[in-house]
Amino acid sequence: MKKMRMNQLLRGAFVAVIAALLIGFTASCSNDDDDNVNGAGKSHKVVFKAIASSGSNIDVAVYGIDGNPTTASSLSGSTWSSPEVTSEPGAYSANVAVNAIGADASATLKVQIWVDGELKKEGTSSGQYLSASTSYTF
Repeated sequence: MKKMRMNQLLRGAFVAVIAALLIGFTASCSNDDDDNVNGAGKSHKVVFKAIASSGSNIDVAVYGIDGNPTTASSLSGSTWSSPEVTSEPGAYSANVAVNAIGADASATLKVQIWVDGELKKEGTSSGQYLSASTSYTF
């Protein structure tokens, strides 16, 4: 009698645990919305900028949104700014990489991503030969 009662108790506990796991799994998946990705459905105004220390010279910048790069070459000076780029609704990320030659070994280069007028991400580099990059996920 004791053995049968123990088996029923174990079987009942097992069924309860399985039921709780299934309910928990179902409840956790019911709120998933794969279309609700960060930035989905919204377009953004994006500007890419680079600022090098005094005496440094920016050479090349590659920037873009979602793998659609634009290359700006034959640049000069210690600052650079891209034209304003409007992202497609639902775009995933913005990326920028800039190369420069510093005035000396203590030169610095800073790249920035501005989204809708707000600084979102920044990357830096230091040394004589400068290469800085950063990316931002909407």
